[in-house]
Amino acid sequence: MNANRKAAVKKVKTLVLSPLGEIEPFRAKIEETFATVFLPNHVERDQHSYGGVPCDILVPELYSSTKLIIYVHGGSFAGGSRDSYRNFCSSLAHDASCRVIVPEFRLPPTYPYPASIDDVYAVFVAVYQEQLVNLKADKAEIVLAADGSGASIAIAVLFRLSEAYKKAVCNLLLFSPWLDMSSSAPLIKNKKARDEVLAGENLHRAVDVYTYAANFANPLVSPLQAVKEKFESFPPVYIQMGGAELLVSQAEQLRDIVQSVGGTVELDLWPKMMFLFQMADEFLPESHLAIEKVGKFLNKREESESEEEKEERRKILRKNDIVVD
Repeated sequence: MNANRKAAVKKVKTLVLSPLGEIEPFRAKIEETFATVFLPNHVERDQHSYGGVPCDILVPELYSSTKLIIYVHGGSFAGGSRDSYRNFCSSLAHDASCRVIVPEFRLPPTYPYPASIDDVYAVFVAVYQEQLVNLKADKAEIVLAADGSGASIAIAVLFRLSEAYKKAVCNLLLFSPWLDMSSSAPLIKNKKARDEVLAGENLHRAVDVYTYAANFANPLVSPLQAVKEKFESFPPVYIQMGGAELLVSQAEQLRDIVQSVGGTVELDLWPKMMFLFQMADEFLPESHLAIEKVGKFLNKREESESEEEKEERRKILRKNDIVVD
């Protein structure tokens, strides 16, 4: 493993709660590792309270007036914040040409399930209503995005939305999602299963902090345990993750379920990449390429690069056996 990859793995491991880890040091380490004062790409930051929940609003230089992203951060359910996700979400805002709202939702163990879901739901409703007023329209366009444990929260919110609200969700965007915390899930049953970042015991520890054991199979905690009918009105789903992750099998299950009820899912696997490699952009060129690809998907736009930039991109993709349409 080269030095850059080792550094990337070490960085993203910060977002994973260890089996014996204490909550406060875990949170502090995330903030120390990811929080930044300076935002990339001239993105500006504003603050607003939606539904009583404090939020960052990250605004790129160029953005759509009709579409925005609500981003539900990961951090093993118990960690992460607006501060620690500000840099990553600013890059996403820039490449997607879209404002990104990052809620500061309540975390366990002080505020266990369903506090996080309640907060993100309240933010969604308030943002939806504000969009309708601002646009003077009868429909808003909202991308619901999340990573890791945040995927469980985001999908729980989607399950709870009324049909009118759900129609406003134009895409569900997931990075390395955690989708099954139930005792029957292979990663929970086999705690020693691991990749270079994540192990089954990490998921077990995180969900233990989040809620009580009898609740692990609740579809609002483990979306893969939901009945198929829950996925019938899903928006188009885009999942991006490393091909070397333990979690790939869960993403494939979600893809198969959504497709079986007529929905669309794009599973974007990056060979050799690890869990949340997108958040190690100072070490991995693939991180930048991956977020650019997400932006292209959300905007369905053609790239506006020079021929030299395109050739450099192709070299990196070929080197890593990555196919980009």
